[in-house]
Amino acid sequence: MTHTLLMIDSGNTAWMLTSTMLVLLMSIPGIALFYGGLVRQKNVLSIIMQTIFLAAVVSILWVAFGYSWVFDTSFAEKGHPLAFIAGGFGKAFMNGVTTDTVAAGNIPEILFAMFQCMFAIITPALILGAFAERIKFSGYIVFSILWVIFAYFPMAHWVWGGGFLQEMGAVDFAGGTVVHINAGISALVMAVMLGKRTGYKAGQPITPHNVTFVFMGTAFLWLGWFGFNAGSGLAADGLAANAFMVTHIATAAAAVTWMAIDWIFNKKPTVIGTCTGAIAGLVAITPAAGSVGLCGAFLIGIITSAICFCMVAIVKPAFGYDDSLDAFGVHGIGGIVGSILTGVFATRTITGEHGVQGALYGDWHQLLVQVVATLFTIVFCAAVTFILFKIVDKTVGLRVDKRVEEEGLDIYEHGESAYNR
Repeated sequence: MTHTLLMIDSGNTAWMLTSTMLVLLMSIPGIALFYGGLVRQKNVLSIIMQTIFLAAVVSILWVAFGYSWVFDTSFAEKGHPLAFIAGGFGKAFMNGVTTDTVAAGNIPEILFAMFQCMFAIITPALILGAFAERIKFSGYIVFSILWVIFAYFPMAHWVWGGGFLQEMGAVDFAGGTVVHINAGISALVMAVMLGKRTGYKAGQPITPHNVTFVFMGTAFLWLGWFGFNAGSGLAADGLAANAFMVTHIATAAAAVTWMAIDWIFNKKPTVIGTCTGAIAGLVAITPAAGSVGLCGAFLIGIITSAICFCMVAIVKPAFGYDDSLDAFGVHGIGGIVGSILTGVFATRTITGEHGVQGALYGDWHQLLVQVVATLFTIVFCAAVTFILFKIVDKTVGLRVDKRVEEEGLDIYEHGESAYNR
């Protein structure tokens, strides 16, 4: 993966520096504003605090040993018994990574590491939408750190770092399994195990305190996603341009689809609904951005938006679980649908003569691979999250007291109020 004799490509490097900043923009301020606007006024700072905490602590974990865990190859080379779950620790604290070390795309390996760091930051940030307004910050700290170590790092290694899912041929261009299914399924497990918010009633959503924040967060996410997807090819080339286009079109199709369904069934086209649809499209196109064309992007956006709408508006109320901000309904389901549809719509027009293609073009094997990878991700992250929840809940505790929840996490947990006269 890395070399020291290759010349650094300045064009690719400039694009990847930009992409890295765009992906960070998705977490802070994107997720912070999107989720922050959806909660009640008394809890907006708790969302902001949880998000910025992750940006800081995950960055430290990543350079300390996460990058090495995911992308080092020393364990496999030595036949180490841990080679299945981790790449190695030869690059811990960026050991051996210098300004002259070149990664794929002829970019500095330091830059590649930082680009991947931004993915590690945003993944656990997606989960907090499921347990918003009722989690203890101390428990959140411990759970998040453990989850990144034992759920995110292994998944990233298996899919992107030369692990068995990558060797099996699973296609995940920018994070369908690693990011969205991983976070979305974990979000569902957390929401169910933590329990409903006080006063929550299925089918009666709690009113968001600031729809403008939701729109602003969506705008930052939509913009940042171009770095997320178009940057994942690690080069400023035609593949990046295609990923840019299909990301935008799938998002547009999903936003319009959700708005239309909202209008038909709820009699009003809502800003929150349209923003949610856009996010669903962004999620679903993520694993497919490097392998589908315009037609695939349209269909992925439309199909995913419709399915996610049903999950949020019909399935969630029917089962009565409190996925506060629909982290599972949008990211989990969107990731699942997108991962599977990658195996349907992938085309060699994009992937090249010897690249993958989907069932629509005659390769049913790729669809099977995508289904297996998706199912494995669901089972793995659900099991890890269940175990970590039990451990943290029994030691530090995860649910805030009823009085704290009623009065608001901002004042009780952080001693601050977002709005002061």
